[in-house]
Amino acid sequence: MPDAFDPLFDELASINAELASVAVRLAALEERQAAVGAGTGESGDGGGPSDRAAGAPVLWWSMGEVQKAALWPEFVAWVVWLSDAYELTTEQLPRQCWWQHASVVEELTALWTSHSSAYASQEDVGASPYLWQDALARAIERVNRNWLGGCVNGFHEPKSRIPFGTDAAYRKVLLEAGPPGDLEPKEPVEPAESAEPPSAVG
Repeated sequence: MPDAFDPLFDELASINAELASVAVRLAALEERQAAVGAGTGESGDGGGPSDRAAGAPVLWWSMGEVQKAALWPEFVAWVVWLSDAYELTTEQLPRQCWWQHASVVEELTALWTSHSSAYASQEDVGASPYLWQDALARAIERVNRNWLGGCVNGFHEPKSRIPFGTDAAYRKVLLEAGPPGDLEPKEPVEPAESAEPPSAVG
């Protein structure tokens, strides 16, 4: 005579087998994530990778403090990894002040998110990392040429300029000026024909 608990035990055995299968898959995913993190600097001092999708844009200025506090250590860990992995010199990325230049942070953030995207893709994996390497070379050149100026001497040197956004009078002039009058391209004007024939030079 069959035991009344046999169907229950069979169901529990099936659930146990499914849980064992999930545990194996989870362990494989964790190993894969650890390997990716070791190669991208997304783990370690930064406290581990965030739940952000690979390649998702990061807009520091629009984030709340909690989100910034969660992402900033991850970003810093990646920049430190990048600097050491690519042996960046102080002339390429001044270690004493890069984070004090908003434009440099934006450039590095774009590199960070695009790196994550390039190496996370399961498709076109040959081209994406190569294109990222090219983007890195161009970005480092821009950082040095356009934004850092005197900071390459080992000290932070703020740019000598008047910020556009803090001058209320300047903003008022811009808003009152409005866009240029007629932005439509104009047809070329044909020269008018003269009513009198040109006089002969004798």
